[in-house]
Amino acid sequence: MFHIKTLNPISEVGTGRLPADRYTVAADVPAPDAVLVRSADMHTYDLEDSLLAIGRAGAGVNNIPVDICSQHGIVVFNTPGANAGGVKEMVLCGLLLSSRKVPAALQWVQTLKGRGDEVGKLVEKGKKQFVGPELAGKRLGVIGLGAIGIRVANTARHLGMEVMGYDPYMSVDAAWKMSRAIIHAKDLAEIYTTCDYITLHVPYTKDTAAMIDAQVIASMKPGARILNFARGELVDSQAVLSALDSGHLGCYVTDFPQDCLLGHPGVVAIPHLGASTPESEDNCAVMAVEELRDYLENGNIKNSVNLPAATMVRSGTARLCVIHQNIPAMISSIAAAVSDAGLNVENLLNKSRGEYAYTMIDVNAAVPQPVLQQIAAIDGVVRVRAI
Repeated sequence: MFHIKTLNPISEVGTGRLPADRYTVAADVPAPDAVLVRSADMHTYDLEDSLLAIGRAGAGVNNIPVDICSQHGIVVFNTPGANAGGVKEMVLCGLLLSSRKVPAALQWVQTLKGRGDEVGKLVEKGKKQFVGPELAGKRLGVIGLGAIGIRVANTARHLGMEVMGYDPYMSVDAAWKMSRAIIHAKDLAEIYTTCDYITLHVPYTKDTAAMIDAQVIASMKPGARILNFARGELVDSQAVLSALDSGHLGCYVTDFPQDCLLGHPGVVAIPHLGASTPESEDNCAVMAVEELRDYLENGNIKNSVNLPAATMVRSGTARLCVIHQNIPAMISSIAAAVSDAGLNVENLLNKSRGEYAYTMIDVNAAVPQPVLQQIAAIDGVVRVRAI
């Protein structure tokens, strides 16, 4: 029986995929094998010794102490692309909001309440203050061509926009999904200097923190509009406000409100609605549950942010799963322990990622506890279990 602890409400569409005869799922499960989480802050969470994995129902893992999890042999999964449809729709909404001054227009028209028959004439007289450009014929720059970025780019083409994309790390699978009409930017400078609209779809890291700063904004076209539905920390808010005040920027649309941004007429602040759809929550829950289940039952790793991807069809009676440091002689030491116990290796897979590696070994018989203890004692082994 596996025990899954939930730190946030998780869609039953996802948790329903865990067989009740093999899984216990609750918010107060003792000694959990895995945790399912959405936005709960785990930096102060006391990681149980029993914890094997964490499934984040979403893409960002800033709320999870990933480095500490790695040190304890806890695999951290996320769900890239599960909420792509919902976020894409909000980005398209943001394009319209930034162009046609819709938020200000909606606020203004409410002030006409009580003017009776005058409303129609006042509308015709006042609407000119909200005039804005159409999207067709404008150039959209998409920074980051992952699951969301590609959907935004492809859909924007159907709106009549010219689309330029930049992503030096784009996967082969992503490339297959991208329209041939998308222009490939050779560098970020080409995006900044030529695009009327710029939308961000990159993760927040030490390298991308405040990537949109005063210098970058100064290089943009006058009147450019920036959309940020990725992470608030990607943009220097004070630099944005200065550029809006000077008239150099046309608008800043963000899904990550800050106190300094609220109330500025050039800022469209949305209360983090990008993935706030029932479909996104269901999709994220399903993906996170399936990732956890495959790891707990089979040792397979897919969409981990701290361990390498590793999938192997089962071929033996039992499977050894070893998380270890990525150092020489680890495989030979582990194999020696298996061989000394008289176990025959049916299949073996080893993958590495940075300073950590993961080894799966299928053997022809059940693995005795002393063998697990012997492998755990090898210098550099972080965690070992038999399935």
